[in-house]
Amino acid sequence: MLIGEFNHTLDNKGRVIVPSRFREELEDRFIITRGLDSCLFAYPREEWNSLENKLKAMPFTRAEARAFMRLFFSGASEVEPDKQGRILIPPVLREHAELDKEIVFIGVSNRAEIWSKEKWEEYSDKLNLSYEQVAEKMFDIDF
Repeated sequence: MLIGEFNHTLDNKGRVIVPSRFREELEDRFIITRGLDSCLFAYPREEWNSLENKLKAMPFTRAEARAFMRLFFSGASEVEPDKQGRILIPPVLREHAELDKEIVFIGVSNRAEIWSKEKWEEYSDKLNLSYEQVAEKMFDIDF
């Protein structure tokens, strides 16, 4: 399970060290792609395969399904940490998540998310203000 929050730095070549606690879960090769809320999603191969099967089952006749699949899969990249535990984040994904220098990795159970520190702090601050409201809504959907 991927949990926790870790701060790292993106180097000039677009590489970042994957938190050691995440490397075991993500394994030798994993997939990163465009995420929601201006972040990147990182999936272990097994989780990616499961998600891919669910997305392939979506009706391709629906414009929203086609659009989501195009953006989700076209931005996907298989990465492999080097001996120092670094991955290269492709420019298109760095641009999507507005990654500059300071990066935050967060664990979200079955995936990791990669955020610019600034975006994560903005999002987190906003969410903290309404944490109780979010919790209440979770019970509205039978959490």
